[in-house]
Amino acid sequence: MAIHEECGVFGIISPRPVDVARFVYYGLYALQHRGQESCGIAVNDDGVFASRKDLGLVGEVFPEDALLRLPQGAMAVGHVRYGTTGASSRRNCQPLEVNHQKGHMAIAHNGNLSNACALRSELELSGAIFHTTSDTETIAYVITRERLTTPSIEDAVSAAMNRLEGAYSLILMSPQKLICVRDPHGFRPLCFGRMPDGAYVAASESCALAAVGAEFVRDLEPGEILIFQQSGVTSRREHCGKSVRTSCVFEYIYFARPDSVIDGISVQTARLRAGEILAEEHPAEADVVVGVPDSGLDAALGYSRASGIPYGIGLIKNKYIGRTFIAPGQEHRLDQVRLKLSAVEESIRGKRVILVDDSIVRGTTSRRIAALLREAGAAEIHLRISAPPFRNPCYYGTDIDSRENLIACHHSVEEIAAIIGVDSLGYLPVAALKRLTCGSGCCDACFTGRYPTTVPSDTRKDRFERRLSERRLERENM
Repeated sequence: MAIHEECGVFGIISPRPVDVARFVYYGLYALQHRGQESCGIAVNDDGVFASRKDLGLVGEVFPEDALLRLPQGAMAVGHVRYGTTGASSRRNCQPLEVNHQKGHMAIAHNGNLSNACALRSELELSGAIFHTTSDTETIAYVITRERLTTPSIEDAVSAAMNRLEGAYSLILMSPQKLICVRDPHGFRPLCFGRMPDGAYVAASESCALAAVGAEFVRDLEPGEILIFQQSGVTSRREHCGKSVRTSCVFEYIYFARPDSVIDGISVQTARLRAGEILAEEHPAEADVVVGVPDSGLDAALGYSRASGIPYGIGLIKNKYIGRTFIAPGQEHRLDQVRLKLSAVEESIRGKRVILVDDSIVRGTTSRRIAALLREAGAAEIHLRISAPPFRNPCYYGTDIDSRENLIACHHSVEEIAAIIGVDSLGYLPVAALKRLTCGSGCCDACFTGRYPTTVPSDTRKDRFERRLSERRLERENM
């Protein structure tokens, strides 16, 4: 637990002007689990853009009166954010809007560029002035510059993809088109569907299509560009097959909602399979299997089915408390675990418990959960993790930027078990990851250190803020 997520994107194009902002609102609600820092919606009303974005959850930023102030239109794009590059501030909220010589553009981005620093430096040296500290603005600049010399926005996007490295699933809105893009590795998910009235919607996860009553059509292929306009849908595949597919395996383990299907694979099925593998690899004599809400529940059910040990509801989640990573600082994070979870003593007292969770990063949250079960009277606790140990930073949209705070980099499995306060500990083997994704190519760099792209030289989330501060100090000392 306590892993920082990335973002969620949603877009719609309707055959006629309707209340598109409300559809995006529903879609973003379905994607709220992907980002809880900020959100935004931009509406295209016959080429005139109107938008609202701010820090906060979807329901906080868009009360009914705010939704009513957004106009009807034929297109809209929305975004929920947890930033992996750039500070949590209003200036980094998305969708990002750009006015340039060839028109207006709004862009929503899920992912993280691994060459963001190099691109930004190059752009700054050529005269570009940045107003945010997110890598989304870098993407917008590259596309805009290509647009000055290309005949269409989709040609500009295709040319820009030759310069972008890393993870990016994008939804762009121009005055006439809605364009969806998935990077050639397919790190982050992106799919689209169709509504009964002929409108098309695109989203990070299929659960958001269902939320607005759209029928799932398919996922975008890695490297694919989809262009939606009133005349129909066009697919461009010149970037498909340029790189080996390395979809993020942690989408299946933790990020995505269990009712989503990504690249043809049910997230819930993948988690059940993880639990089954854990039961095979790390059996234990116990009385009950308990999952940590929410992403540990399906894996716990899989463990129970494979082992024959009864499944029980041993932890209850307060649905009105955000995920633990929202709280800044370790002390507040500890407090939030107790606010967020409570143990069901009837299920726990006097029993040997198999506790199933999705991951261990620092170990702090796991230690607090184990303490809750001990207080509820657990006789034994055997912790099973539906992911391998985190040993390396992620550069593709998961906010794990340093080996320094990863407990698995500094302690053995036995030592981690003692630190957390459990009787035994077992991780999902790295070799089993392909069984979760039915053999489909996936990125496991955070577990193995095998990166599919060049590793960036500066991986700090606040690297652009630090550069601004350093330059300010240089000017003051001149």
